[in-house]
Amino acid sequence: MTDPEPSMESAIRRLLAELDPDPNREGLVDTPRRVETALRFYCRGYAEDPHQVIGNALFEPETDEMVVVKDIEVYSLCEHHLAPFFGRAHVAYIPRDKIVGLSKIARLVDVYARRLQVQERLTQQIAHALDSVLQPRGVGVVVQAAHLCMMMRGVQKQNSSTVTSCLTGLFRRDERTRAEFMSLVTAGGRS
Repeated sequence: MTDPEPSMESAIRRLLAELDPDPNREGLVDTPRRVETALRFYCRGYAEDPHQVIGNALFEPETDEMVVVKDIEVYSLCEHHLAPFFGRAHVAYIPRDKIVGLSKIARLVDVYARRLQVQERLTQQIAHALDSVLQPRGVGVVVQAAHLCMMMRGVQKQNSSTVTSCLTGLFRRDERTRAEFMSLVTAGGRS
């Protein structure tokens, strides 16, 4: 009797049978369970709401200057091939009425990175969510990533990287603000 609604684990077992001539060998016996656990972790962002992730970590601003959190690690899965892409996000905003706890910016990046993604949409989602929650004078997001779908298959270009940006408010309208942000993003390495 077949399962009318196959579980992810049984679907992975069927996939392994298509890929490996001996899908029942010792090394693959627990693979369907492990892959399901891993995929659910990689895609846990679907279960998270950006407003809840930020929660009550909003505070009265003590500055009206640019706040930048750079080099936030990004790990995601390309929705076209389910191949990983990884890199760094650089997020900035100029406060109006609120500032946010810095760790919440990294958590916000993870909410969207931990979904099946394309880098272009990921970049926009981060910027628009921060813009929606904080309603700042502007938001700037730059994501730099390497895509295994380009490195391991297809054109097989191991040294390529993709850079995307999304700018709102002052970052979009004011050339000096945009230049300052880009300068801070590219300045020096991590300390």
